[in-house]
Amino acid sequence: MNFKDQVKELVDKALSNHPELFLTDLTVGTDNTIRITIDGDKGVCIDDCIELSRAVEGALDRETVDFALEVTSFGATEPFVMERQYTKNAGRTVQITTLDGKTHEGVLKGLQEGKAVLETETREPKPVGKGKITVKKEQLFALTDIKETKVIIKF
Repeated sequence: MNFKDQVKELVDKALSNHPELFLTDLTVGTDNTIRITIDGDKGVCIDDCIELSRAVEGALDRETVDFALEVTSFGATEPFVMERQYTKNAGRTVQITTLDGKTHEGVLKGLQEGKAVLETETREPKPVGKGKITVKKEQLFALTDIKETKVIIKF
């Protein structure tokens, strides 16, 4: 078992005690710098990162392999990397970029049969008279057709 597999096994074991948390990225550099990124269904707090860091670091032997360890939470502006993040971020405004390069902005309603459900608002002519009205529509995007999805942070 190589070093990265050993670290992955330790992370999986530590996260098994916290089913609301999940691994989004794990890298081990050539200099044995370990970078672990986690996300959670209800967010990630500093204590979650500390606990995971201690679990991994405590199980590795520094005398055998010298390493540096960094445990972070998934960034708010990072593109989604897992299907689970679509459910977690339901109700938030997101931007979906499809494989053809088109962008769509709206409120993420979650997943439905493997497709992201996005509620968008468009301005359409009134059925009667002049002027336009705002109409809400739901669009479905197959996850395989999505290049990236990011949360849009508004202040």
